[in-house]
Amino acid sequence: MVHTIGDNNSLFNQFIAEIRDVNVQNDPLRFRRNLERVGEIFAYEISKTFNYSEKDVQTPLGTAKINLPEDEIVVASILRAGLPLHNGLLNYFDRSENAFISAYRNFNEDGEFEIKFEYIASPSIDGKVVILADPMLATGSSMELAYKAILTKGTPKHVHIVSILASKEGVELVKEKLAGENITLWMGAIDAELNSKSYIVPGCGDAGDLAFGSKL
Repeated sequence: MVHTIGDNNSLFNQFIAEIRDVNVQNDPLRFRRNLERVGEIFAYEISKTFNYSEKDVQTPLGTAKINLPEDEIVVASILRAGLPLHNGLLNYFDRSENAFISAYRNFNEDGEFEIKFEYIASPSIDGKVVILADPMLATGSSMELAYKAILTKGTPKHVHIVSILASKEGVELVKEKLAGENITLWMGAIDAELNSKSYIVPGCGDAGDLAFGSKL
């Protein structure tokens, strides 16, 4: 199942607009904060899918019965661009465990690239709900690799894949490669194209560079 949050009119679209806007992008602090705020909205929407049970909460004047989530959560992100989005998710899932995956584009002299995986730090995910986040879902290859990497840490109850901006091609690849898996995709917006360098068009540019500065 694919949920595209930006298809519904809400304040979410204001944050997406600022993430895309070249003028707002000149402020890295604002860019990171917008990634974080979008993560908070994703967290709220995803929380509606959890299992809940009624609990008693003692107040100064009595006992309130409140439905509270039961699921154990692991928030996982792909370094480095995923960090602000991860923080936004963690602001709401503040009792969750955390996982970090290093995956990047390794370019050759011809400008072509392959996705390299180097590192994962993760708790056991057995029986837990995993939220796997990366701001951009371009070709989908990094997400496929990250998903397979996180599965080395156990068998999750469910995996929610979160990206702020995605290409149609990337979404279709993930759906194809992970068909039959127990996953849900949460996208902010889905753009029609990838350019010759496999960047999303219109997209927003390189989210990692915009958040943390250019790299060698």
